[in-house]
Amino acid sequence: MRRREFIKLLGGAAMAWPLAARAQQLKMPLIGLLSAGAAGASPHLLTVFRQSLAEAGYVEGRNVAIEYHYAEGQYDRLPAMASELVRREVNVIVAAGGTAPALAAKAATATIPIVFSVTDDPVALGLVVSFARPGGNATGINFPLAELAAKQLGLLHELVPGARRIGLLVNPNNSPSEAVTKDVMAAASAAGIEIEVVEADSSRAIATAFATLAHNRAEALLIGTDPFLFSRRVQLATLAARHVIPAAFTAREFPEVGGLMSYGTSITEVFRQVGAYVGRILKGVKPADLPVLRSTTFEFVINMSTANALGLEIPPTLLSRADEVIE
Repeated sequence: MRRREFIKLLGGAAMAWPLAARAQQLKMPLIGLLSAGAAGASPHLLTVFRQSLAEAGYVEGRNVAIEYHYAEGQYDRLPAMASELVRREVNVIVAAGGTAPALAAKAATATIPIVFSVTDDPVALGLVVSFARPGGNATGINFPLAELAAKQLGLLHELVPGARRIGLLVNPNNSPSEAVTKDVMAAASAAGIEIEVVEADSSRAIATAFATLAHNRAEALLIGTDPFLFSRRVQLATLAARHVIPAAFTAREFPEVGGLMSYGTSITEVFRQVGAYVGRILKGVKPADLPVLRSTTFEFVINMSTANALGLEIPPTLLSRADEVIE
């Protein structure tokens, strides 16, 4: 072979290599993650999700790609984001952390597999036919945070037994808020507690809500379940401390950043289970053959440092029931 021909052959191979690599990448399975929360707010949950995927044999950037869509608390953006994922022809849609993303994904496609994590009953929502036999293109995890609101109120009342005026902060754009409010009102009425409901769907609205509670002399606060409020947990914990309002939250991530206490489902475990289901679907299992899982792991966490800063003495009976006490 002549030298000129040899160099030409090498040049052609060099050009073909990136094209071949690109073709390989284009064939890589694509996961679309749809969330009502804020980007970058919960990196530990994404880490758990990726670890679960890796255990199924899928590593992001190596043999699977993930496209992230965050609504940043603007729930009306979710339908368009879901439609965009359908246009991208993703292999699986992960509707992360709430009812609204799941409903948006379900409305956008009846064929692309959906793995959801919702606090509402997925059968009542129309996402699946039944827990055991989903019967369509969606399955996932049901973690009952909304129905735990009355329990959270009871724990908060044990911690602050003298409180007779307690605030309830909810996101009006999140459908479980109505059920949370109803349950808390019923439980409060039985205990002789007055509930002041305040709403927030943005960082500014959260600050305004706390100013209102402080002005009205709320003696304690319950935070309703919501993906956006979860993503603003540092702000919520900081404002509760600044206004000296004992607050109860829905997940351990809140006391980990300075919140007083939490009672609820392990969100970390939920994302682990979601990752496992996505891995199985990528291997060919149909959503209709994967029963909806109901999370049964609950955690009661108290931040002792925050309690001391608020001048609260935790009853020994309450401490003994805590799964973790953060010093």
